[in-house]
Amino acid sequence: MFIKGKTPEELRGKDIQAFLSYLAVERKVSPSTQNQALNALVFFFKHVLNKNIEKKISAVKARPKVRLPVVLSQGEVQKIFRNMSGVTRLMAMLVYGCGLRLTECLQLRIKDIDLERGMVIVRSGKGNKDRRTVLPETLKNDLIRQMNAARVLYDEDRTNDVAGVELPHALERKYPNAGKEWGWFWLFPSKTLSVDPRSGKIRRHHIHGATLQKAFKKAVRTANIAKQVSVHTLRHSFATHLLENGYDIRTIQELLGHKNLQTTMIYTHVAERNTLGVVSPLDR
Repeated sequence: MFIKGKTPEELRGKDIQAFLSYLAVERKVSPSTQNQALNALVFFFKHVLNKNIEKKISAVKARPKVRLPVVLSQGEVQKIFRNMSGVTRLMAMLVYGCGLRLTECLQLRIKDIDLERGMVIVRSGKGNKDRRTVLPETLKNDLIRQMNAARVLYDEDRTNDVAGVELPHALERKYPNAGKEWGWFWLFPSKTLSVDPRSGKIRRHHIHGATLQKAFKKAVRTANIAKQVSVHTLRHSFATHLLENGYDIRTIQELLGHKNLQTTMIYTHVAERNTLGVVSPLDR
């Protein structure tokens, strides 16, 4: 349609521009789909045809879609927790109570839980950044019990001389025995050993994310909540409920680990606060 019989060598920036504009105007694709097509074409021209056409493209941009995050009410959150049990319930409560991402919860180590100071340290979060967030007082006893359960598995691994747990980045090469230290052990270790696909070692990994996701979805169905929610919805709800309780947006930004304040500002649109003081005419 666009190349009209041209060979790849004959194609120019205007041909690519026409195709990308067609995607945005006629096909109404999302910005991410259009960008993916652009990146693929630029890569092909640059690395296959040895042509740099990136600066010659000025296509119509796909209109970005602004979507508000789905947020649970505090009552709905409690309904879900009442239909969960065991370690998955504790994990879900940590995600909500600390504003964690799913992977951040899964990858928590024993040393990341500061019970005395009431803090959770998130290591190498999104953007490879560390941050601190609040530790709910109500979870401290449950966390102590979870640490005791993890200690049993840790002692079993040390008795059987199992390889230490996986360490982030190059720490394993720098400190070969650190993975066998208690502080680096997973807060939520798997009950079974598995083969590390990268190193080939048999070691203990953390609980798989699907375990929490399945338990959470089952609890949502049991609670008869019709919203399309996932474990990540708990993080959205954490931010929104803090905002509704009067905490400033900068504090919430730090707790969530957002680089840009604009990312955090989205929660101002879903918080249950009528900032205009408007009363619907129907209510009168």
